[in-house]
Amino acid sequence: MKITILGAGGFLGRKLAARLAQAGELNGRAITGLTLFDLNVPPPPAAAFPIRRIPGDLANPATVAEAIPPGTDIVFHLAAVVSAAAEADFDLGLRVNLQGTLAVLEACRRLERAPRLVFTSSVASFGGGQGAVVPDDGRQLPANSYGAQKAMGELLLQDASRRGMIDAVSLRLPTVIVRPGRPNKAASSFVSAIVREPLLGLPTTCPVGPDFAIWVCSPRRAVDWFLHAATMDTAVLGLDRGINPPGLSVTVAELLSALEAAGGQEARSLVTFQPDPAIEAIVSGWPASFAATRAKALGFAQQDGAEAILDAFLADDLKATKAEREMA
Repeated sequence: MKITILGAGGFLGRKLAARLAQAGELNGRAITGLTLFDLNVPPPPAAAFPIRRIPGDLANPATVAEAIPPGTDIVFHLAAVVSAAAEADFDLGLRVNLQGTLAVLEACRRLERAPRLVFTSSVASFGGGQGAVVPDDGRQLPANSYGAQKAMGELLLQDASRRGMIDAVSLRLPTVIVRPGRPNKAASSFVSAIVREPLLGLPTTCPVGPDFAIWVCSPRRAVDWFLHAATMDTAVLGLDRGINPPGLSVTVAELLSALEAAGGQEARSLVTFQPDPAIEAIVSGWPASFAATRAKALGFAQQDGAEAILDAFLADDLKATKAEREMA
């Protein structure tokens, strides 16, 4: 089995690559090759099979075709310009999030056999805001450019699946926390920061109020979902290739309570509230909860509570984050 990860240099791409390298197989089939693609050369995990590392621009069809060579069975498309960056630079968002996805589709169409394509869409492709509980057949009505670009990508891949060009599963990921490393340009970056920074002994600010609710999942659970989407029976999906995975609806106050339980009052005191209208304008349009009944019926695992999310960060990523940020 040959696998490609686009966006392999991101934190989820690295975790997915490491999981595949450790297992050496997927759904009972041995992995015979793994291609890692990102803007910069992605780091390689230790593996018993060959690994190719390709730097390049997702919107460059020739480079993307190199990353999806003949014989590719599964493509994980995780690459994207994140929410606040796509909102700030409309042209960049279109080029990477839409034209890049077109380049991925074109590369997949050249393969002799239609590959499974796991596409990371987003809850940002929905509107409704804090009061919404999105049903499985809820209408996608994005309130930001990033969400619109993700919704367009979903429709494109859904139609390509109908035509037999690919076999797509689009996962509308919740906000993934706790992100290791450093803050990024995602509008939701603060959701990780209000946990990660205090656990590093650093102060941080929260741009929304304590009652603000967010639909979240852990990196561990996101990778579980990727692997399930890569191996599930897609015949039961029919035309509808979009899935709302079963995340967790949690308020800022509940996250801070979990932070205090993990790091004590000293850690909790490092978070202060400082309104940011630009960030709030983006994230306030995202739904805070999803029914996700279809995903559960399809075998996607439920996200555990806020305490489990923090425990996973402490076990998986705190030490590496300290090292990356050159902290003792």
